[in-house]
Amino acid sequence: MSVFIVLPILTLLMFELGLTLQPADFRLFLTRPRPLLVGLAGQLVCLPLVAWLLSSCFSLPAVFAVGFMLIACCPGGSSSNVFSLLAKGDVALSVSLTAFSSLITLFTLPLIMQWVVSSSGLAQQAEISLPVGKLLVQNLLTMLLPIVAGILFRRYSPQRAERIEKVLKRIAFPCLILLAVVFFIQEHEAILNHFGELGLALFLLIMTCILLGSGLSRLFRLKGAERRTIVIEVGMQNAAQAIALASSPFVFNNAQIAIPAIIYALLMNVVLLGYLKTLSAPH
Repeated sequence: MSVFIVLPILTLLMFELGLTLQPADFRLFLTRPRPLLVGLAGQLVCLPLVAWLLSSCFSLPAVFAVGFMLIACCPGGSSSNVFSLLAKGDVALSVSLTAFSSLITLFTLPLIMQWVVSSSGLAQQAEISLPVGKLLVQNLLTMLLPIVAGILFRRYSPQRAERIEKVLKRIAFPCLILLAVVFFIQEHEAILNHFGELGLALFLLIMTCILLGSGLSRLFRLKGAERRTIVIEVGMQNAAQAIALASSPFVFNNAQIAIPAIIYALLMNVVLLGYLKTLSAPH
């Protein structure tokens, strides 16, 4: 039953993302490619590599290792735009990174996860299979199409789109909490039994990626607002998508694979709220 909650919520969140996008968000690649490339490198390259190393170091059970990698391969979440605003970051860069990562991971996520499942022995250990074709179709239906629909709706009905966007922004975070609550109730025993090892591994994943985002930003001499945005974008992934793919009967059809994403959703917000606190503290 949970899949009938998670898929509509993910579709709604992607539609809300589409409502925020404008042609200028995609032209940023031409006008300011450096911060965009740094952010995408952090999200699409560094994050999966760090996740793979941590998963190996902690020797996570196969089903959780797949879920761990799944969250690392997902794009940035739309909530990152709000966090960037609160952090006085570069909101235009944040929106562009979310847009580009959402489109690119439509194709990189199936490729990486197929490699993870097939080459690591995880499929044999936990009897996990990944129908790549169905994953691509689900991503297109629940991510790409809602984003395109949102863009077109904003293009042809900007005033109504603005009103709807304001409403959806208010319910985006409660929707994510609802997902976490539903899955916690469903899988509470497994979550409580493995919270220690998964919580520590996911906490280290978030902190390492935040430090990597900061380090990459400084290495490429990005400005303060850009640096803050890169930190948030690299440290904040789309947990709703990971939960949707894990629980979908068309993809993994395994609620336990969603457990790392559920714990991640909680820790991610706690850590980034702490990051915002450090930014507002007097120096």
